[in-house]
Amino acid sequence: MTTSGPPRRDRARRPPGPPALRVLRGLLRACHPGPTAAVTTLTTALAAASGRGAADCALVAAAVLAGQLSIGWCNDAVDAGRDRAAGRSGKPVADGTVGTRTAWTAALTALAACVPLSLASGAAAGTVHLAGVAAAWAYDLGLKATRVSWAPYAVGFGVLPAFVTLGLPHSPWPAWWAVLAAALLGCGAHLANVLPDIPADLATGVRGWPQRLGPGRVRALIPVPLLAGACLLVLAAPGPPGPAGWAALAAAGALAGGGLLLGRRSPRAPFVAAVAVAGVAVLLLLAQGTAITASPPGA
Repeated sequence: MTTSGPPRRDRARRPPGPPALRVLRGLLRACHPGPTAAVTTLTTALAAASGRGAADCALVAAAVLAGQLSIGWCNDAVDAGRDRAAGRSGKPVADGTVGTRTAWTAALTALAACVPLSLASGAAAGTVHLAGVAAAWAYDLGLKATRVSWAPYAVGFGVLPAFVTLGLPHSPWPAWWAVLAAALLGCGAHLANVLPDIPADLATGVRGWPQRLGPGRVRALIPVPLLAGACLLVLAAPGPPGPAGWAALAAAGALAGGGLLLGRRSPRAPFVAAVAVAGVAVLLLLAQGTAITASPPGA
């Protein structure tokens, strides 16, 4: 009876065996639901705009979703120790809501599902998508702390137009400007995603490209790849730019400039502006539709 007090308090603070529903909710939060939903929706919409049928679009959505889930769970499993050290809230693996082994099991299961789902779009399309997923895993497993931390983002985003077009009849290659624009969007996403965490990352030994640049330089650099991607989508696409294209570029420039001006008052302003500029670029990419395809191999 005299030893019953402390164990009860410990059990109240950290349940020894969380119910299945709590674990499922934790896994949902640990998969980075915002980016996962955004990338899945973007790629599926791009597949529909490029001419892939409903069944193909469903396969694209399932493959991208599986890949993104695996990446998110891998990230939180690898970073659990650093997240605890940095005191980051809302991290279910770090706070014990989801066990590290459970997170790894979920990540590997999603990765295993991603393989056949990707290859269902064809060998070429599946291979490039799996290459993008592999690049993201490489980031999670160590490249995030190196000078080339931007490369997995560039590859992971850059392969998405190829995954879409190579799954079309005759497997046409994507247009070069669509691939480069998507890669630039990935670089911008990397900078914007890391910016709020730079101090905590440096304190826990993560010295990727943005961390080496420092918050001030990253804040100023974020709009550059995003605007470059938007310019490519307007100026390098077939045909002369129309009024809508010029208006989109003007809007992207205004948003980027506003984010820089407000950045000193609000650390979140550059991130919000970057998201808005990325949204403009995404709309421009979707507006190209079937134009993102180039000639099939050998044509």
